[in-house]
Amino acid sequence: RMQMTESGGGSVESGGSLRLSCVGSGWVYKTYCMGWFRQVPGKEREGVSCIRWNGDSTLYEDSVKGRFTISRDNAKNTLYLQMNSLKPEDTAMYFCAADRLAYGLAPDAYTYWGQGTQVTVSS
Repeated sequence: RMQMTESGGGSVESGGSLRLSCVGSGWVYKTYCMGWFRQVPGKEREGVSCIRWNGDSTLYEDSVKGRFTISRDNAKNTLYLQMNSLKPEDTAMYFCAADRLAYGLAPDAYTYWGQGTQVTVSS
């Protein structure tokens, strides 16, 4: 069974940076597509970025292109999201997710989810 734990969230000022990590357990981690999603209260969860199992392809939601970078280290079972030039509208709970087949930014396509880490950006 896949289990994932996010960390790295926190409170920063606008323009600041954070690096989120997601450590996975489970022997098939390195073969799964992984993604980052975010959600604010009262709104639907939205896709931020995803990466194929071997890291050779990535996708980004338009509002984070050029500011966020997704990466993974399969030897460490860890997914990362480097977030630069943060804006108040990036404030949300961030989740990592995994699926053997999914590749894209649709939350419903992913099977396994972490518990989330809060990111708060003040103006």
